[in-house]
Amino acid sequence: MRDILLLSFTAFCLTAALRHPFAGLLTWAWFTLLTPHQAAYGVYGIPLNAIIAAVTMAAYVFSGEIAKFRFDPVTTLIILFAGWLTAAQAFSLDPENSALYYDRFIKTLLFIVLCAQMARDKLRFNALVWTLVVSIGFLAAKGAVFTFFTLGQYRVQGLPNTVLEDNNHFGIAVAAILPLILYLRAEAAKPVVRQGLLVLFGLSIVAIIGTQSRGAFLALIAFSGYFWIRAKHKFAILGGLALIMIPTIAFMPSAWTDRMSTIGEATEDASFMGRVDAWVINYKLAAENPLTGAGLRNSYEKDIAQTVDIERAETAKAAHSIYFEVLGGAGFMGLAIYLTLFAVAFFSAWRMYLSRADDGVAPWKWRFAYYAQMSILVFAVGGASVSLEMWDGYLIVMALVAALSKMSVGEEKPQGHVLAKARMRNWRGRKRLKEILESLA
Repeated sequence: MRDILLLSFTAFCLTAALRHPFAGLLTWAWFTLLTPHQAAYGVYGIPLNAIIAAVTMAAYVFSGEIAKFRFDPVTTLIILFAGWLTAAQAFSLDPENSALYYDRFIKTLLFIVLCAQMARDKLRFNALVWTLVVSIGFLAAKGAVFTFFTLGQYRVQGLPNTVLEDNNHFGIAVAAILPLILYLRAEAAKPVVRQGLLVLFGLSIVAIIGTQSRGAFLALIAFSGYFWIRAKHKFAILGGLALIMIPTIAFMPSAWTDRMSTIGEATEDASFMGRVDAWVINYKLAAENPLTGAGLRNSYEKDIAQTVDIERAETAKAAHSIYFEVLGGAGFMGLAIYLTLFAVAFFSAWRMYLSRADDGVAPWKWRFAYYAQMSILVFAVGGASVSLEMWDGYLIVMALVAALSKMSVGEEKPQGHVLAKARMRNWRGRKRLKEILESLA
């Protein structure tokens, strides 16, 4: 039954995409973030995501929307980064191994570019935000319920066979959407929706704590601190966060407290020192291949790691850092482009938030920019401890910042026939005034 429902709904979405390509993009986002086909065993293995992507891109081209393609700093950097990953793959130390990750990353970046181009108005924009929040929020709510029912004895994990399966990955992804939940709550018109989003916000915090991930907990602290610093009602915000976090932490077993207490003893933790070994190997691979690196995830290969550090190659595996993953895979130049992308997205959101003093800027725009800054910063902090550089979620936030920057340019000014009508009214008004003055003379 689930197979029939999923296939029927997918067929409906693809049919809608032929006329409205953005419907296909939302379907693509849903499949990418939530992977609903994994819950329908009869269609699992069928490349539904690839089919949806192909239909969406074809509709985007043939509908003429591609003619509205506009470059902006974020889109330009994403395309430049994709080009640099292509160069890294061309000079990969193990092309066969890195090809899988290159293919995945390039598809993700293509999707992100389309998000930046197709979210051209408020309806589309918020629809994409809702898709991201509901997809990850649904998993967070399940994780919170799991934490309550198991009394916090087990870690909350993400969906199996996805980039968010690991508890560390999942916790940081949930932390990154916390600001977006607050944005949607501020935009919601109905009280029941606002209350529902507030409940989701609380459950998401519980899920983050339930992952028992130290990196996710640090991301949660980063969110809390940044939110408190930027908030106007500091005591209310502090009280609200404390009301959720303190009882949840008290509810967790002593094993959780013991694990979090090791954050300050990182140099004595074997897991952390294994990550340091992986960071050193990625740095050395980049030092030997400064422009293009060793190729994505080639540092995982023991024989390649041994070429730069025989001793550390025995314990080093995943880099567990978006920065060292990119450094080892795409070199110093690739990392420079990647870091620039973060900086440009963050400061573009900052600039749009500062425009709130302009009466011509719609409040929802600077409000999203305010929360987008938080989301980017939280992921930048959490990403230092996980291999999540290929996750779509944080890149969607950057794409939305890019889309917002293009909407902000002259969107409030009358254009086309609206401007022509305004000019006609002004001309008629001046003509009438002239006639009145002549009659008085």
